[in-house]
Amino acid sequence: MKIIILGAGQVGGTLAEHLAIEGNDITVVDTDSDRLKELQNRLDIRTVRGKASFPDVLRSAGGDDADMLVAVTNSDEVNMMACQVAHTIFKTPTKISRIRAQEYTQYKQLFGNQAIPIDVFISPEQEVTNYIKRLLEFPGSLEVLGFADNKVMLVGSKAYYGGPLVGQELKFLREHLTSEVDTRVAAIYRRGEAILPQASTIIEVDDEVFFIAAKKDIRTVMAELRRSESPYKRIIIAGGGNIGARLALALEPYYHVKLIDHNRPRCERLSEKVKSKTIIINGSTTDKELLLEANIENTDVFCALTNDDEVNVMSSMLAKQLGARKVMTLINKAQYVDLVQGQGIDIAISPSQTTLGSLLTHVRRGDVASVHSLRRGAAEAIEAIAHGDKNTSKVVGLRLDQVNLPEGATIGAIVRNNQVLIAHGNVVIESDDHVILFVLDKKRIPEVERLFQVELGFF
Repeated sequence: MKIIILGAGQVGGTLAEHLAIEGNDITVVDTDSDRLKELQNRLDIRTVRGKASFPDVLRSAGGDDADMLVAVTNSDEVNMMACQVAHTIFKTPTKISRIRAQEYTQYKQLFGNQAIPIDVFISPEQEVTNYIKRLLEFPGSLEVLGFADNKVMLVGSKAYYGGPLVGQELKFLREHLTSEVDTRVAAIYRRGEAILPQASTIIEVDDEVFFIAAKKDIRTVMAELRRSESPYKRIIIAGGGNIGARLALALEPYYHVKLIDHNRPRCERLSEKVKSKTIIINGSTTDKELLLEANIENTDVFCALTNDDEVNVMSSMLAKQLGARKVMTLINKAQYVDLVQGQGIDIAISPSQTTLGSLLTHVRRGDVASVHSLRRGAAEAIEAIAHGDKNTSKVVGLRLDQVNLPEGATIGAIVRNNQVLIAHGNVVIESDDHVILFVLDKKRIPEVERLFQVELGFF
């Protein structure tokens, strides 16, 4: 595909990197010549310096024959105007825009060909909020991803000493579980290296195990890998910006929430928005005395969500030292995520990686319902919809053990209507099935896409 990416920041740069690896024709537009030069030296892409919404700049970037425009600059208004220009002048088929302000996104009628011509808008802040909510719902998880309206979930969890399955072969997992619970281990990461699971694979302490199961069975399966954790109740949010405020509003019906922010006017605005159950505290998140007054030692999860990576890291390490049970830390610079996770920080969250899946969903060929980027982009989980019949499809009518998957790809589950079918060799794929795949090597993605593209006879 020929794709123009507007904005060379963390999201735009990360997207360009992933799409370039897959052989797409990528052009990145930004006003920052140094950032463009850095990307061009590292990736096989074109770059254009200029303002993203200017027609001449878009023409220089290849707007006349682009398949897709992805507008992810830091300005909602520039993103929206660029989509309008692409639609009106270049008739670009697909236009995706990042829109941060809820003041825009709450009015769905603003978007569409009869209004602002944006086919899909994404909100990184909302994506991160949803991501943290899922982590909080399943204590002990490192990653929680939902498919088919969350009927089935892919969960990453670290195997701890004392877990019933640690030291056992994977084939014993089903023996431990009741007949009503079914699951499949999609991948294991051991000391940073991916292992494609076999029945004889032995789970070791500190393995990161990614398994797929129906949502109702997640806690039961997690208990096989680690000691069960009690539900989270008390949450402290550091930072009252877009993400912190959204998260506080989303959590307050279910948790005891405290939010700390250094900006007094912002605290006053937040206090008017939240219910009386949420406590707003004006002060520094790196102030030891303030954290002690906020009862940090009895806090289940401390979420550091300011715009400053250094503040997030320092406040998280301080909170952990003072007794917080878990800390989750927002790290805007994706290259630092692996450096800090595990160094006193339980979960490091990269907004660009969290947002990447939403963007990739609309780039993938074939009928793809959702995409999630995993392990900082090293792997991918895809929800693809099967169409056609034995004559027009490469998967419909085949048993799972007959599907010609590329190396490093596994099918974890199928969702058929409202039924979750965990992948076993004798399951037959039917038309309209939602097939959940885990792909360890992103270079194999095009091969997976081709499996789910129907022949012309289907139409």
